[in-house]
Amino acid sequence: MAEPFISEMRMWGFNWAPVGWAKCDGQSLLINDNQALYALLGITYGGNGTTDFNLPDMRGRTPVSVGQIQGDFVDFGSKGGVESVQLTMDEMGAHTHEVRCSTSDANSKTFASNHLATALNATAQVPTPFYGPTNNSLVGLNPNSVSSNGGGGHHNNVQPSTVVNFCIALTGIFPPRN
Repeated sequence: MAEPFISEMRMWGFNWAPVGWAKCDGQSLLINDNQALYALLGITYGGNGTTDFNLPDMRGRTPVSVGQIQGDFVDFGSKGGVESVQLTMDEMGAHTHEVRCSTSDANSKTFASNHLATALNATAQVPTPFYGPTNNSLVGLNPNSVSSNGGGGHHNNVQPSTVVNFCIALTGIFPPRN
């Protein structure tokens, strides 16, 4: 590799870092042993700033540039996003679940046009099978008659990806400032 700038990060296709580089896995380094790198990173990625500092931890992360994201400013060292999400009612678009049925009495055990019909004995306290008529006298059911669906669990929120390691240059050229 060409001589890098100190603190330059590169993707690397192996499970080890080349000489003069370290894996971006959040590890702690001593300031005394890495003064040039500390001068550039400081405690942006953690550490106590007295004896040690941390390297970026890119494990399971997607790099994002400094700037505005959906109205919020993100700076070096910021972390965001989640690997799985549980949707709330506020996050789901407004929608209805309409079921149509007939007001006519059932006269067959076969559904006609996939519609439900009024039970033969509407005052009975026992379950009554629903059957459908062939006419078009359809009305909407009470919204409370449609029960909730889903288990309320989390779903995967990870974009398609290929795994590589990120490495950071410990030595090299101290980057000039503009």
